[in-house]
Amino acid sequence: MRLLPFILLFNILCFSQDNKDDWHLKKYRHDIAVYSRKTANSDFRELKSIVYLKTSLNSIVALINDRETYPQWVYKCGQAKVLKKISESELIHYQTVIAPWPAENRDFVVNIKVSQDERTKIVTIRSTCKADYIPQVAHHVRITEFNACWTLVPLKDGTVQINYQLLVNPGGYVPAWLVNMAAIDGPYETMFHFKEWIVKEKYQKTKSTLIKELND
Repeated sequence: MRLLPFILLFNILCFSQDNKDDWHLKKYRHDIAVYSRKTANSDFRELKSIVYLKTSLNSIVALINDRETYPQWVYKCGQAKVLKKISESELIHYQTVIAPWPAENRDFVVNIKVSQDERTKIVTIRSTCKADYIPQVAHHVRITEFNACWTLVPLKDGTVQINYQLLVNPGGYVPAWLVNMAAIDGPYETMFHFKEWIVKEKYQKTKSTLIKELND
């Protein structure tokens, strides 16, 4: 276990070198790496956070599905709830974002789909924007450009590589350069608290029919 931080750092540095013209490492602390990159069709930078945890796929999916807890571990989350459950693997999600004064709070609606590769057991949780799904909420700026994806890669040693990728335009009159400068804190803080929450017994004991572990 003492070697794990060094192995993680080696993998992260290799990722950064292999993608030197694409993703750029912006922060590495507590075994959490945060990258950003420019995108062709937006002034806002795309973000990616990576962490390796010794846990199960089911525990991770259980925590991500526990939306009532989001205000306690997701960065600047004010409220999160399911608007419609379409199936065991698809739903419509609503979330608010607390903005610093004097900016107005933001909110967004996304369609979330969970899938798993039968051979590799890699789990993908993809969120796509559904801005017009419900009417705009008073005193909130509706985010109309939001795409996010969790990619959970199970490894043979029982570790899971957790990748979270996000591209969002917060809307309103906040300049892109200011958002890009402060954006690194969001993925980092979310993943930091994610690590604290994932060890809770109710997640560790979760076993669903939807998600299969690598050795199942």
